[in-house]
Amino acid sequence: MGGRVLHFRLAGINNQNFIMSDEETGSWWQQVSGCAILGPLTGQCLEAAPWDEVTFAVWKLEHPHTQVLLPDDTVKKKYASAEWEKKIAEYPTVTRVDPDDELKPRDLIVGVAVGSVAKAYPWTALEAQNPIIDSVGDTPLLLLLHPDGKSLRCFDRRVDGETLELFLKTATNPPVIVDSGTGSEWDFSGLSTSGPLSGRRLARVACLKDYWFDWKTYHSTTRVFSLSTSSR
Repeated sequence: MGGRVLHFRLAGINNQNFIMSDEETGSWWQQVSGCAILGPLTGQCLEAAPWDEVTFAVWKLEHPHTQVLLPDDTVKKKYASAEWEKKIAEYPTVTRVDPDDELKPRDLIVGVAVGSVAKAYPWTALEAQNPIIDSVGDTPLLLLLHPDGKSLRCFDRRVDGETLELFLKTATNPPVIVDSGTGSEWDFSGLSTSGPLSGRRLARVACLKDYWFDWKTYHSTTRVFSLSTSSR
């Protein structure tokens, strides 16, 4: 931050969001946004690093020489139990529940924010229609769910300024996406593996798997994707 390396520790939990404090200034930072919400650095935000939320099988296939972080036996007693996530899910949320809301607080969504425009894609919609072709703001999107039902990636569908129409090739695992315009095929990493666009790569778009109550708290003007109103 400003050329200075900060060191972070757990400060607490706010509405089930991790709050961390830096040792250098004592500022408090929010997990979901990466922005300081209290202290001398209030309003400043850490630059987000690219991330992936995929199964280890998917990751290892693409990165066969990857290293794995192993548990540290010297602090084993401090690790959360295997039931931690289940227990957290039983805690009440502290956000206001809108009786007209189409989603329940703990419904799982995939959130995409492009500039000031945000949209939430219910996980059930992804399971029912894969891939999802849509747009957020001026960005044409492809949301692709892996056959494992857990790994998900989002891509910008533009190549050289042209928006591609992409569809899933049936019975492929890992999934193969086909561009209807050129017949080029694309893998789960966004790389074109055959056809006129072979070797080109779709740009990744950051998308966050999150609970609805959390996403809408930090994206108050978000829209919700609906299969009934989508064109595909």
